[in-house]
Amino acid sequence: MLATAAALPAVASSATPTAPTPDANPAACAHRVNNTPQKLVDCVTKADLWAHMVKFQQIADANPGADGHPSRNSGEPGYKASADYVANVMRAAGYDVTLQEYKFHYFSFIGDPVLRETLPTPHSFGLGTDFNPGPVAGTTTAKLQPAGGIVVPATPAPSSASGCAASDFAGFGVGNIALIQRGTCTFAQKVANAQAAGASAAIIFNEGNPGRTSLFSGSLAGTEHIPVIFTSYAVGTQLLGQYVPGTGPTLNIDVKAIDDPNRSDWNVIADSKGGDPNNILVVDAHLDAIYGAGMLDNASGSATILDIAQQLKNTNTRNKLRFIWFGGEELGLLGSEYYVETLPADELAKIKFDLDADVTATPNYVAGVLDPKDGVNLFSRDPGTPMPPSIWAPSAIGRDHGIDYLNSIGQNHILFSADGTDAFMFQQAGIPASGVLTGQDCCKLASDVALFGGYEGNFEGTVPGDDGGCVDNPFRWCDNLSNNDPEVLTWMSKTFANMVGHMAYDTQVFDSSKKNGGHLKNGARPKVATPRGPVS
Repeated sequence: MLATAAALPAVASSATPTAPTPDANPAACAHRVNNTPQKLVDCVTKADLWAHMVKFQQIADANPGADGHPSRNSGEPGYKASADYVANVMRAAGYDVTLQEYKFHYFSFIGDPVLRETLPTPHSFGLGTDFNPGPVAGTTTAKLQPAGGIVVPATPAPSSASGCAASDFAGFGVGNIALIQRGTCTFAQKVANAQAAGASAAIIFNEGNPGRTSLFSGSLAGTEHIPVIFTSYAVGTQLLGQYVPGTGPTLNIDVKAIDDPNRSDWNVIADSKGGDPNNILVVDAHLDAIYGAGMLDNASGSATILDIAQQLKNTNTRNKLRFIWFGGEELGLLGSEYYVETLPADELAKIKFDLDADVTATPNYVAGVLDPKDGVNLFSRDPGTPMPPSIWAPSAIGRDHGIDYLNSIGQNHILFSADGTDAFMFQQAGIPASGVLTGQDCCKLASDVALFGGYEGNFEGTVPGDDGGCVDNPFRWCDNLSNNDPEVLTWMSKTFANMVGHMAYDTQVFDSSKKNGGHLKNGARPKVATPRGPVS
């Protein structure tokens, strides 16, 4: 049974609430010492936050990716320009800045992939509406031939074994394009059998059972050498209905791509000059996008922590501050995993707490606070990855500072796990963590609407709608500045600032956090599973 916002337990707090007050004068903020949470919160303003957002959009626009669209994706010029911008701002604010380079497997389409019928009736299929390409380059113009085992009409439950056996390709014409139905084995297995039969490409259409009708994308093995196209049940059955043995239809598939197994990416790390170097508070956000400009996910969180860092430039906090903008989060927490794994054990032990800002400006928002004990997964609403008391008990202290601020402005909250965020890597390494999250344009429930207003389902992209939104959908390129609410960005950034302002001076966690252990032994690797699509 899915946990919902309404079912979450009430949270008791022992922290002092922070009452909202008017923003401080910008000129005063530029020079004063923000040595209390209230002072810091007052100096976090919409104008400053939005200025950073505008800059990130300008960077994306000026640095198109290989697909020709504005981009801040990891491994692309727009990401490096974003990292350089953050580094320059932080150096100007007096922080000690390092760009930490790491390598990763980069893939990008070049231009727009094509699926087009040439015979008998010329017709182009819509990228991102009719089809999604798999991550394999290739070009072919050939006749379509269905594999054996297709079940049309679909049965109520998944039953198609189309393409799962070599025998499904008996009599297959070498060079033809294989039409395969999704079903009971992996996509990789289907494509491997098609390749062995001599197919020049594979089109895999959704099976047609409830929940398996729309356009989708699937995971592959990474060893495929023919282009793979995923389509909806409607497109697949349309092509199947046109099939005439020996004559087609004839299709053109053209997928161009860059596949670089050793691409550079960077984390931006900025340390305060003051504070106890043996008691470090990490404040992080991921800087990379998932598709395109990535303004909601996660220029918003990046702007949140960048402004907070600037507002603390004159302040010598009790605990040392380390602001980190991670790369590769959307590809599987790559930047934070590299950072945590390569940090020597004695240096890792100095980090006493992590605060993560991951999406802070969603128009159709929820007010999420990360909690490793009672938090649920944003997408599935299942309980998060279990953590021991040595993690969740101190994490609640930082969590409650966020909840207190939300209470002070009359805003409800929901508890989310850190699963899928960079905070998860710190928790896995034995470091308490919390943070904030305003959700995405994918999965707002009726119980969320009861708490926060807005709409069920999706908001950005179609208002209201169920189109999947702008963030997690390839080939839409609409996670731009207009996909963010500056008012939500402001009060959620203030919520996060209240957490930072308290934890920067905390003694309760910072003086006792290592008494019960909890860190991974040196050399141990956190286990992270980040599937990017269905496998069958």
